[in-house]
Parts: sequence; structure tokens; C-alpha cells
Amino acid sequence: MGITKTEPFDADLVKRANILKALGHPARLAIIQHLLEQETCICGDLVIKLPLAQATISQHLRELKQVGIIQGTVSGTSVCYCLNREIFKELREFFKDSAKQIKKKKC
Repeated sequence: MGITKTEPFDADLVKRANILKALGHPARLAIIQHLLEQETCICGDLVIKLPLAQATISQHLRELKQVGIIQGTVSGTSVCYCLNREIFKELREFFKDSAKQIKKKKC
């Protein structure tokens, strides 16, 4: 599969596209859903909660962290993850603005 050409697009648009692409996998949505249910950051309990191997979960966490959806901090031998609320605020504003524009359109 070739690399997507992103140079002609605005940096914010590319950022949003990368975030939405990362959200396009059910395992990553399950991770986000689990993080939404937690009041604090979580450590390695995703392996217990999800029907995936530890290596697979780590790969999905890496993808989510790479685009900024989650944040991780190292504590000894474990990593604690939590959602980056700013990313979700940005997405909410993007979709809210998009919805307003859709309402204005006739077709």
C-alpha cells in the first residue's frame, strides 16, 4: 500500500484525518471506551479487559498515542494511559461546525 500524499492539505486537516484513521479500528475504540469508563489513568489492566494479546494491545496503544488521542506516563515497569481531552474537544468542535454547515445545505 502506498503512502498517502498529504502535502497539499492544511496541517489541521491532516491531523484530524490521522486521528479519525486511528479511531477506525474496533480495538482502539474499545480501548477508548474503557478509558472513558475509568476515573483515573489505567495501567496494564487492558489485557484483562480486552480479548487481545498484550502485544496487540501495545500496538494499538502506540497508534493512539502517536496521534495524541491518549497520553502515557511511565511508572516503574508499567505505563499509565489516559485520554487527551483536548483532542476530543477539537474533534467535537470540528463535527459541531460541520453539522452547522450541513444544516445550511439543501441537498
